Amino acid sequence: MSKQAYPFWFGGAAACCATCVSHPLDLVKVRLQTNKGKGGPGIARVLVNTIKSDGLLGIYSGLSASLFRQLLYSTTRFGFGGIVGNPGDVLTIRMANDGNLPPELRRNYKHIFDGLVRIVGEDGVMGLFRGVWPTTIRAMLMTSAQIASYDSFKNLLLNHVGMADGIGTHLASSLLAGLVATTVTSPVDVIKTRVMNSHSNENAIRITVNTVRNEGVRALFKGWLSAFIRLGPHTILTFVFLEKFREFYDSRAIRVTKTTHLI
Repeated sequence: MSKQAYPFWFGGAAACCATCVSHPLDLVKVRLQTNKGKGGPGIARVLVNTIKSDGLLGIYSGLSASLFRQLLYSTTRFGFGGIVGNPGDVLTIRMANDGNLPPELRRNYKHIFDGLVRIVGEDGVMGLFRGVWPTTIRAMLMTSAQIASYDSFKNLLLNHVGMADGIGTHLASSLLAGLVATTVTSPVDVIKTRVMNSHSNENAIRITVNTVRNEGVRALFKGWLSAFIRLGPHTILTFVFLEKFREFYDSRAIRVTKTTHLI
């Protein structure tokens, strides 16, 4: 029996559903990563400050751009996905971090289309691809780290810990894989965020050197906890929504087949 083929956009749609839940943590991650200097506020303080200054909906700043990114990125995923999703990534980071900037430096994009037009008008088309190399590297590292570590942890839990091949093992493997992927991609993610949010034309190498020189190596792991807290649930929710889409698709296919036979 051949394997069922599903619409290619299911992955992007599932990722968008998960993003609606996990976006506040993505906003926190961005604001922590763009915070320059040693130390700084933690996850809870960033959330509280955001709600105080922008209201409850403030924690969803940049959600539309994040959904736009997921529709592009999550349907292609590997290195090429990093390139395709880069404009959405630039918009997500700038819109999410705007409230963290002094008023005179805020970009105040009205929505994703306003952001796209203004970026092209101010920086040219290539402005949409700022930080594309860190983005591409991060996409490849994220995917390879998730897949390789997930399979390794799953085999370890099944063969050496004695866990059964069920939802508990899948959840544990996903969380452990998320821990590895978050750690591996954190330095690139921090640099990517700073390149995309920068008002200057500094490249990734210069920003990396300045970050390490001025803030130390630990600065490359800013926002790690919020990134990990987001990645675990986001990954799980993505697969849950994906399975539900597939179940609905299968049920529709069965009903169509029965109707055809009756006719």
